[in-house]
Amino acid sequence: MTGKKTRGRITIERTYKACIDDVWSLWTTKPGIESWWGPVGFSTKVLKLDLRPGGELRYAMTATARAQVEFMKHAGMPLTNEGRITYREVVNQRRLGYIHLADFIPGVEPYDVATLVEFHSNGSSVHMVLTFDAMHDEEWTKRAVMGHESQLDKLEKAIAGK
Repeated sequence: MTGKKTRGRITIERTYKACIDDVWSLWTTKPGIESWWGPVGFSTKVLKLDLRPGGELRYAMTATARAQVEFMKHAGMPLTNEGRITYREVVNQRRLGYIHLADFIPGVEPYDVATLVEFHSNGSSVHMVLTFDAMHDEEWTKRAVMGHESQLDKLEKAIAGK
């Protein structure tokens, strides 16, 4: 039997000592997203934010730390990449579902990465479940997991700063 290879899904869970209002705001507002989005060593500027099903988040992510700048140069990638997310589901303080266009990988045709973020509040903390498609190969999937883990560490610091 032939057919298109199905990519797996990855799940990362985190619990933050915070109220749901703060966590939701960090995921859904320009200043919130700019305060933590992207792995350590990168900064992000939101170019467009239309938070509704069918709406888009467009952003520019720039390598700013020496190691990340060197990695990007060595990989033949620009220091700044523009990202595009299309929201599929927005349920206030409960769920964000979106498609992230993976169009930044040298030599690989662009493809969609589906992501779902679920927020479970118990008043004094928020348990977050992030589920996303694996990338096109094991190496890039490993990089995606490391990137998500790194940016979720930044999210934790942004929460602590609120």
